[in-house]
Order: sequence, then C-alpha cells, then structure tokens
Amino acid sequence: MADNGATYDPENIFAKILKGEIPCHKIYEDEDTFAFLDIMPRTDGHALVITKEPARDLFAISPGALAKVMAVVQTLAPKIKEASARRVLIQQFNGAAAGQTVFHLHVHIVPRKAGVPMRPEAAKMADPEELKATAEKIKAVLEG
Repeated sequence: MADNGATYDPENIFAKILKGEIPCHKIYEDEDTFAFLDIMPRTDGHALVITKEPARDLFAISPGALAKVMAVVQTLAPKIKEASARRVLIQQFNGAAAGQTVFHLHVHIVPRKAGVPMRPEAAKMADPEELKATAEKIKAVLEG
C-alpha cells in the first residue's frame, strides 16, 4: 500500500479485521483496542496491538487512544514473553519511509530468543494451525 498522505483509509486491512471482514487469530480485545497474531510473523508469537480509533499513525491518534494502546502493549508483552520467549521487541512505525506498511496505528510485540534470528519482514505466511495453537497458548497465559 502506498503512503499517499495523511488521510485514513477505512478499507485498510486492519480496519477490515476490526469490522470482522477478514479473519484473524485474536488474542485480546477491549472497547478501545484489539490484538492479534501477525500472519507473516517475524518470530513465533509475533502479535499486533491496534487501536479501534481510525488513526493512520502516531501523529494522528488521540493521546487517550494512544495511552490505551500502550497500556495493552504493557499488559500483553509479559504474557507473550511468558508464552513464547525470554524477551520481546516492541516496534511501532510511522510512514512508509519508516517501514509502516499498513496505515492504521499498530504496535508490534515480537518475542525474541537468544541466538534465534528473526524471519525477514513479510517473508512467508504462517501455517494457520500453528497460528491458532500459538494464539491459544497466549490466551491461556492471559487467563492465568
């Protein structure tokens, strides 16, 4: 998708996921945020936390909605770490030149293990059954 300005596209893939038009492996949802597994994960357990506010990036989101996204990242990251790895990488991109490919504000939680390299970005679709199993594992940790 081209980065063609500051207009929010209500038909971007994450907006479609929020509307239930595209399936995903959801791991968390509340009134303001939604979290699911990346279908082309850099590592096993790679999750995305998105806002339900129609915001392209960090510069377009309201402070309140951003605070809610980051609170969910702070809650989910240790649970994903517990389920998938010893550490996590948190990433958030703004604009095509910065690496953003979906123009709906989102934060990546990428589990990391020492000595295990990350896969290239958008290199390969994950097996749906593996994603389902990973999502269930993370949800079980969330439920305690």
